[in-house]
Amino acid sequence: MKSVGINFAKTSTLGLAIIAAIISPVAMAADNGWYVGANIGQSRANIDDEGITRSLLQSGATSVSIQEDNRDLGYKIQAGYQFNRYLALEGGYFNLGKFSYTANTVPAGTLNGNIRIQGINLDAVGMLPLTQRFSALGRIGVNHAQSRDSFTGTGAVQVLDSNPRKTDTNYKFGVGVQYALNDALAMRAEAERYRIDDAVGNKGDVDLFSLGLIYRFGGTKPAPQVVAVNAPQQAAAMPAPVPQAVIATQPPAPRKKVAFSADSLFDFDKASIKPDGRLQLDKLAEDLKGTQFRVIKVTGHSDRIGTHDYNMKLSTQRAEAVKAYLVDHAGLAADKITATGVNGAEPVTSADTCVGDKATKALIDCLQPDRRVEVEVDALQAAK
Repeated sequence: MKSVGINFAKTSTLGLAIIAAIISPVAMAADNGWYVGANIGQSRANIDDEGITRSLLQSGATSVSIQEDNRDLGYKIQAGYQFNRYLALEGGYFNLGKFSYTANTVPAGTLNGNIRIQGINLDAVGMLPLTQRFSALGRIGVNHAQSRDSFTGTGAVQVLDSNPRKTDTNYKFGVGVQYALNDALAMRAEAERYRIDDAVGNKGDVDLFSLGLIYRFGGTKPAPQVVAVNAPQQAAAMPAPVPQAVIATQPPAPRKKVAFSADSLFDFDKASIKPDGRLQLDKLAEDLKGTQFRVIKVTGHSDRIGTHDYNMKLSTQRAEAVKAYLVDHAGLAADKITATGVNGAEPVTSADTCVGDKATKALIDCLQPDRRVEVEVDALQAAK
């Protein structure tokens, strides 16, 4: 008998069902810049049993049975550049593993075939933020892959070319989801299809289903910032944020308002006070020792990005967290402290300074002073 070829993945059915368990009306802006990552998972090829059988029968066999191994471990390593929260360019190396089959014939003989596939790719990656941390993504690009085949025959089956190779450029595409664990690290789940030349004259598809991690360079948030203003000051004249709380050194006025940057008290999208934030509130409590007051008003402020309901809920939770801390850890009377949330109704910034409504990184940075928690003390008598 003459030798026959191997045809991997002429057609393949790709299915991926993704259920988003977290739905929120605000999407998190992605930072610009470089990132690296790696994925690992299962690769699948559809071996053309029908074509192999037909070729062997045409070569003189009277019966053919095939055992195949069409799944293997696949992985990829990539680096990319994020242009904005919606678009990135990504390139890297992939290895789809090894696929094989054994065909047994009558008259007695066997044909063993396998293929190994690896290469490089360049993709455009589009991202659609669904919540503050959860995004859908899609990719389309090209792959430059090398297919290395190996054939052996026994008995009635003879192989003419035992080690054909082929390097070719074809398309690839994929879909997936991404979840930001923090500002620097994200987790991905992806399904991708690679168009491959199998080195014996056929083109087919190999699918890769994988999980991976992405590390973004420079993805750490700026240091916590706290600013303080006295009530007579106009909000628009608030000084730029500084690393530490600034409390007026002159004797406190009957009314005093201290504004804490939300980033200094809380993690992103959280209402639990951070250790650094507790130190800031402890210092405020120390400054209030000996002061008799009518009421302390705690107000949580958001910026203007996002929906009314979401911003009100988060701002109120943060104000209540500050109140609870002052009561539980500073010993202040709960009935003399009020906690309310405000949906961007009292901005520190102006529309002329921070232009736009879309949640771009530039706008989010510009609106940072608006995201704050204010503690206003209506004192009867200043501390001595």
